[in-house]
Amino acid sequence: QVQLVESGGGLVQAGGSLRLSCAASRSIFSFKTMGWYRQAPGKQRDLVAAITSSGTTNYADSVKGRFTISRDNAKNTVYLQMDSLKPDDTAVYYCYANPRSDYWDSGSDYWGQGTQVTVSS
Repeated sequence: QVQLVESGGGLVQAGGSLRLSCAASRSIFSFKTMGWYRQAPGKQRDLVAAITSSGTTNYADSVKGRFTISRDNAKNTVYLQMDSLKPDDTAVYYCYANPRSDYWDSGSDYWGQGTQVTVSS
């Protein structure tokens, strides 16, 4: 069983920055894709950013140019740098990981427990 442990959420004023971290309990080379979703109260969970094992990134239109996803393979950690934060970015942010097809758990998706990000106006 894989564990994803998130950290770095908190309260910040509009225009500020936060960096979220997601530490995996095994090598992140074992995952085809890792990334971040977010869910605001009363809304569905939406993709924010993703990064593949080869380093290809993908972002939601609403965060392009403000958020940056990256990975540190040595630390088995994925980061989400969030700059120019807006009140609309307020949500619970969830890390996820999708194992590679050559792994025994390739049919599973793993999720972290979520970390709250609140942006005040």
